[in-house]
Amino acid sequence: MATTTSLRLPTLTGEVETYHPRPGADYGSGFSEPRTRVAFAAAHVVPDAMADINPTLEVALDWEATMAYRRYLWSLGLGVAEAMDTAQRGMGLDWETSKELIRRSVEEAKAVDGRLASGAGTDHLVPSPDLTIDEVIAAYEEQCGYVERVGGRIILMASRALAACARGPEDYATVYGRILSQVKEPVIIHWLGDMFDPALAGYWGSDDLNQAMDTAVAIITEHADKVDGVKVSLLDDQREIDMRRRLPKGVRMYTGDDFNYPDLIKGDEQGYSDALLGIFDAIAPVAGAAFAALDEGDLQRYDELFGPTVPLSRHIFKAPTRFYKTGVVFLAWLNGHQDHFRMVNGQESCRSVVHLSELFRLADEARLFTDTERVTARMRAFLEVAGVPQ
Repeated sequence: MATTTSLRLPTLTGEVETYHPRPGADYGSGFSEPRTRVAFAAAHVVPDAMADINPTLEVALDWEATMAYRRYLWSLGLGVAEAMDTAQRGMGLDWETSKELIRRSVEEAKAVDGRLASGAGTDHLVPSPDLTIDEVIAAYEEQCGYVERVGGRIILMASRALAACARGPEDYATVYGRILSQVKEPVIIHWLGDMFDPALAGYWGSDDLNQAMDTAVAIITEHADKVDGVKVSLLDDQREIDMRRRLPKGVRMYTGDDFNYPDLIKGDEQGYSDALLGIFDAIAPVAGAAFAALDEGDLQRYDELFGPTVPLSRHIFKAPTRFYKTGVVFLAWLNGHQDHFRMVNGQESCRSVVHLSELFRLADEARLFTDTERVTARMRAFLEVAGVPQ
């Protein structure tokens, strides 16, 4: 029988061990927006657990809890990347709900002077090889137009519809060229790898990543005045560095590498990456403190803060990578940012009890728990429901 300060946790070897969580950590709040980097956390959404719906077919969000989490991220100096894959965009969160999410987030951001950028894509269009390029362009125009009308800034998301119907790199050049020629302000382009979304295999018109990068760089270079930066989510640090060195002057590289972010953000003698990361949702207090240390030139503190979070991030984003959101939401629930461990589309079931138990250990080792009693009580309740005697 576990005590109030311990748990019986399943292990990766199939056993159950007694585990004693560390004391809670407090990194503070009220961090200023970083001076030396731009840092966005891609934020998750909180469903309304009391809504009488079929969660695999319908969406109902708890708007207050969802907005409260964005205010929390802003209080730590982080920007918010809205309505992207971390929010289960294209994995349960539909365009109509995304519109409301974007509108509300823009209003919240203005109220607190928070940095915000919102995803615009084509996910209201059913992917098919029979689509035309003009249909894809029209879908992008609809979503980009909406973000601009509500006063938002655009993250130009990768398009499943374009990946399904494009015949080669020239179709990508046509679509992106048309959209970039129309946007009012520079956008962030998101290159999301197929490990995050298998429907995006062959993006930029080639399965060869070198050729794909050539196409992406050419498009960005041609329209550099309309591109704030590019977020690369390929989980390949050297490829990101190679692309970063090829970008036109003034175009940022936003790392989307949840495996290697500390070194990519820190950079080298030839440059650095800014950040737009899903893992920042889960490690927000540490990220806020780490950027504050970086601003002060305290690289030792920066490494001490971010270093222990990397094993956790690699675990959360392990294959199948697209289910990383389950771990992100699990940590938000454990830390008291929401009252339940429920997800849009019922995706709380997409990771095993053993996986989430290991996540608990790694988060504890990274000192990400603020209230040990609450975290222990919630983890114990989760384990008991899962059939692990406490």
